[in-house]
Amino acid sequence: MIEKVRTSAQKKNKGIIASITVFFETANAWGVFVLGSTLVLMLGSAYLVFILQNDFTQFRLDRKSSTFGFIFIAIASGLFLYKALFFLYTLVRYFMYKAISSVSDEELPTVTVIVPAYNEGKQVWATLISLAESDFPQEKLQLLSIDDGSKDDTWKWMQEAKKQLGDRVSICQQPKNMGKRHALYRGFNEGTGAVFVTVDSDSIVKKDTLRNLVSPFVTNTKCGAVAGNIRVLNNERALLPKMLDVSFVLSFEFVRSAESSLNSVLCTPGALAAYRSEAVFACLPQWINQTFMGQASDIGEDRAMTNMILKQGYHVLFQRNAYAYTNVPEEYTGLYKMFIRWGRSNVRENIEMSKYVFMNFRKGSKIGTRLLFFSQATKIIMSYPFMLFMFFFVLSHPLLFLSSTFVSILVLSTFPVIFYAKRYSFSEAFWAYSYSILFTFGLFWITPYAIATANRRGWLTRG
Repeated sequence: MIEKVRTSAQKKNKGIIASITVFFETANAWGVFVLGSTLVLMLGSAYLVFILQNDFTQFRLDRKSSTFGFIFIAIASGLFLYKALFFLYTLVRYFMYKAISSVSDEELPTVTVIVPAYNEGKQVWATLISLAESDFPQEKLQLLSIDDGSKDDTWKWMQEAKKQLGDRVSICQQPKNMGKRHALYRGFNEGTGAVFVTVDSDSIVKKDTLRNLVSPFVTNTKCGAVAGNIRVLNNERALLPKMLDVSFVLSFEFVRSAESSLNSVLCTPGALAAYRSEAVFACLPQWINQTFMGQASDIGEDRAMTNMILKQGYHVLFQRNAYAYTNVPEEYTGLYKMFIRWGRSNVRENIEMSKYVFMNFRKGSKIGTRLLFFSQATKIIMSYPFMLFMFFFVLSHPLLFLSSTFVSILVLSTFPVIFYAKRYSFSEAFWAYSYSILFTFGLFWITPYAIATANRRGWLTRG
């Protein structure tokens, strides 16, 4: 199914020259222009940094000569050292990670797959078909799809899937649009499986995804939840999805691999996640009735469920061999709205995590989990000081700011480039540079804005 939906499959790198040739044969003119401009900006900035060495030296001396400047440099140096050490720690944990192989059909647990859908159109049909084609014992698989009061033809396409799949899928409609959390809640209550799997209605899974995703529940009795490996489905249609695909690979295959080695993946993505039913029912009333600053929580249902399962003392793992391909925004407006929603959820759930992470919430070592929490909390806390410094730097030394920022992107984004090139494609890996520039200059405001508006409700990207 995956091969039919995706316009081209990712292949292992077979040489730098061959990859570059393929890229220029398939990339459109706008893509070539963006990547070319990215490289020109970074290399030109490297040259500027070289010829402006005296200006940078004077800038550092000016900062050191004042008490405020000295304190700032000391704090900045400390944070840089911490981030460098934390990256090395993450790298070590990444190499310690190993995906769990699929267990036999006899060992596989019963599974309920829940697919909530809202205004998804034909894509929900493709999602249900891909799930039904999974290499998973049919007698152990319950497939539920819930239309959350869609205003388009989503229900029609769910009925088409029902006609094609018969009793293999059950479909139902919410009386009105109540939100994804309530659609999942209905699925949890109607499901009969020992493991619940949630899949977004704009996602496609591989044939072996489900069996790989749920196998950790068999091999690890302490496993309460498992995160799937999310890739971008529509990365041939626009430049933003190409950039996000590289970002997703780093976020999942590097960061979550490291988190999984600590049994503490902080977020199981809504696009593909699995939960032990006992762990779900233990927190289900709290989850469905969750509030923030007196208002019902209608976002971040995946991060909230993960947090509540971690709090119970369960392990939360990542399965690199369980793939789901999902659609992402193709325009800037959709992208920043998605990030705002994620940012607000991140603020809320970090506050919730702070209430238990330094307590004896589970047996065994908890140091790694606490370090992960501290790293996330630092990003949130330092977002305002960083933004203020950036504005000060821009206004006082615009040329120094621009040149040093582009050089920093060149240095720091080289790791994602190498990581993606080694895992998938050399030619596509360079989008990591473009994405870093976009994030630095076009999305830097997301976290500060999310903090200031953390109490606001709304999905933002649902039309």
